[in-house]
Amino acid sequence: MRMWGISPKLMCRAHLLGEHVEMHMFSGSIKKKISICGYLQKNLVNPYLIEKRHDALAKEMKRRGYAHKSPLHLSLPKNFPKGKINIHKNLAELSKRCTNCKILQKL
Repeated sequence: MRMWGISPKLMCRAHLLGEHVEMHMFSGSIKKKISICGYLQKNLVNPYLIEKRHDALAKEMKRRGYAHKSPLHLSLPKNFPKGKINIHKNLAELSKRCTNCKILQKL
């Protein structure tokens, strides 16, 4: 799981929908008090941006004509650890992993 953080418009269908699911998975883990420390330590998620990121992904899904019926509301516990992501590093990683995303990035 990871929060890519790049513009959803640059992502192929699979990565757009995949990250959307992962935002729900992070949210569910936090709500169930399941540790996401490994993701935080590897700079793969910023918990304080999960809801905002989900909404950006959902907006792009709707723009492309995909159905979106899963709102996400996350209230973080007090003093929940902060995380960070490196968008430039993630963009480079996604470019290596996905030809379809790479094509979209050239637009």
